[in-house]
Amino acid sequence: MSGDDGSGGLAEYQRKRSFDKTPEPRGRRQGKRRGEDAAPRFVVQEHHARRLHWDLRLEHDGVLASWALPRGFPRTPEENRLAVHTEDHPLEYLTFDGQIPAGEYGGGSMTIWDHGTYVAEKFQDDKVVVHLHGEQVDGRFALFRTKGDDWMIHRMDTSADDGDPMPESLTPMAATLSTLPPHQDDWGFEIKWDGVRALAFGEPGRLRLIGRNGREFSRQYPELRPLMNTIGAHRMVLDGEIVAFDENGRPSFQRIQPRIHLSSEADIRRQAQRIPVVYVVFDLLYLDGRSLLNRPYEERRRELAALELAGPAWQVPDYQRGDGDVLLDATRKRGLEGIVAKRLAGPYRPGRRGGDWLKIKNVRQQEVVIGGWVPGQGRLTRSLGALLVGYYDDDALRFAGKVGTGFDDATRARLLHRLEELRTDESPFTGRQPQRDAVFVRPELVAEVEFAEWTNAGTLRHPSFEGLREDKPARDVVREEPVPPPGS
Repeated sequence: MSGDDGSGGLAEYQRKRSFDKTPEPRGRRQGKRRGEDAAPRFVVQEHHARRLHWDLRLEHDGVLASWALPRGFPRTPEENRLAVHTEDHPLEYLTFDGQIPAGEYGGGSMTIWDHGTYVAEKFQDDKVVVHLHGEQVDGRFALFRTKGDDWMIHRMDTSADDGDPMPESLTPMAATLSTLPPHQDDWGFEIKWDGVRALAFGEPGRLRLIGRNGREFSRQYPELRPLMNTIGAHRMVLDGEIVAFDENGRPSFQRIQPRIHLSSEADIRRQAQRIPVVYVVFDLLYLDGRSLLNRPYEERRRELAALELAGPAWQVPDYQRGDGDVLLDATRKRGLEGIVAKRLAGPYRPGRRGGDWLKIKNVRQQEVVIGGWVPGQGRLTRSLGALLVGYYDDDALRFAGKVGTGFDDATRARLLHRLEELRTDESPFTGRQPQRDAVFVRPELVAEVEFAEWTNAGTLRHPSFEGLREDKPARDVVREEPVPPPGS
């Protein structure tokens, strides 16, 4: 793979680097320095360059044959991963880590992720088969050329016991509307973040953001993609909320609305500049072969904090043990939605709403299903006047009234466009029906409203539109009433 080109096989390596600027070794091709029976060495470096990747380097013929692995090593024989063949490196690179200056070739931090020895079963110009014996990686791998410098890396054996498999999907745990629990020292308290709920599935070179309805929306939030660099070689599942903050530093569900419905890359980039978001992480569900779902909340939070995931567009706010009334009062004074109480000893129950998580709100809010609309009056005659909304009671969609405030003209136009696509002749409501001039739609869109109270007739009093919830299935929307906390 490397040849004698007059520069000891390292001409390409040396041509790309300015050794008066980079701390990398200049190096030269070397003959055999160790015993005849010594196994050849390898190193894997985690390289935070323009894009995070892992560099695999195999000692061979006096140099290090090298490949960049954008997604690291395949974990099973069922998957192949890209391996980009790069120039040979000097043997001194077996122990190199450091900061390559910005603007230089490969600029960024480089750290040794794994090292060891290997056995070569085949070492040809277009195919290499090796058995790596390292601390992180131990297994048989084949590297084979596909086109030009692009190769693939394939795992040939079954990996060692990796523990629990990383889940492909999960449904977030839900909180029950309630009041402050007694015995507050048994609970952790967090601010309730008013945004878009998202589970983050992270592994080397890949990040997927999944909503409560199972829909992936990773491309909607490009500022969160660098979270992959922080995750590095870990495999993890995080739970959190994607939040946009208003000019006073308060989370605003209305402010994030324009980010939710975009489709073109240009619009996504433009809105990302205008309305930046932050991923607020508050739980860790899986880490490197270990499911944490059955571990206590307090332990999950401790492991989450140890990961030190803080970054430019993501954060891990601490929780408060006990004194929930103090935190609730502080959120009320700041005009925040409220708090969430989580039992310290409680497990994580995907898709469940029970007594281990309680939400205590400063304002009354309700998710509703849009089942129709009515035209406006005056200048709004040809536009949206009010939404006709409901909630599910078993399989029946019950009418919960009209929502006619909380819209600006842009929101009305955006909603009307979505509703026209869902138009239908039949009412989706069971039982009580809305007024005669109603225009019905298929009950697929979920909205969040703020309101004063429920009337005796089962409708919302003074509801105001807050925004659409794209992260929740319509069939999951039920009428929420505060329930007494456990032990009260």
